[in-house]
Amino acid sequence: MKLQWFGHSAFRIEIGGATILIDPFFTGNPSFEGQSAAAAAEGVTHIVLTHGHGDHIGDTPSIARETGATVIANYDLCMWLGKHHGLEKIDPTNTGGTVHHDGFTVTYVNALHSSAMITEDGVSHALGNPNGVVLHFDDAPTLYHMGDTDIFSDMALINELHKPEIGIVPVGDRFTMGGAVAALACRRYFDFSTIIPCHFGTFPILDQNAGEFLAAMEEDDDKVKTPAVGDVLDL
Repeated sequence: MKLQWFGHSAFRIEIGGATILIDPFFTGNPSFEGQSAAAAAEGVTHIVLTHGHGDHIGDTPSIARETGATVIANYDLCMWLGKHHGLEKIDPTNTGGTVHHDGFTVTYVNALHSSAMITEDGVSHALGNPNGVVLHFDDAPTLYHMGDTDIFSDMALINELHKPEIGIVPVGDRFTMGGAVAALACRRYFDFSTIIPCHFGTFPILDQNAGEFLAAMEEDDDKVKTPAVGDVLDL
């Protein structure tokens, strides 16, 4: 599995015949400046969205139209993308549900956040519940992208049900848990072999680095990978 970070919560996964984007926020993402959106989206077969905020939907409509990628999201968000952006290749699901694709499955789990979109005309659209996503692969470790969330005790159930080995964890504070709390979530509820912090440094109001998270991981800090934007990890 090749995993590439594009800043904020945006990731690209290449495995087998699938190329998956999670929360592809490129346009307007200060962390992504200097990167190529076309290169990031090249060959994409699937787009997985955690929730309906603009910094997570990102460039999904244009990428889906240009590549023909299937968009996987909660039902409300899928229907909104279909109605307002004309997307037809959508695979709606919801919390607790699993969708099956060639070589992998996606299961939507809880997250503590919000998920409405206020469009330029000032209209608020309810876009379902926020989620984390668990990706099980036929021939690779299970990956859990937490989405935007605080810590919650049912993370223990997510671990019991899915046993994820790779964790993508928001650590930037203000809109998600901060570094110390994110480290508590990882150490108390999971047995990750690899942890990638995200959702930091994008905007001035977020924590600018993952230092607090690394410090709070203490003796488990060797599990943490902190790639530069655009870096590729072989997992």
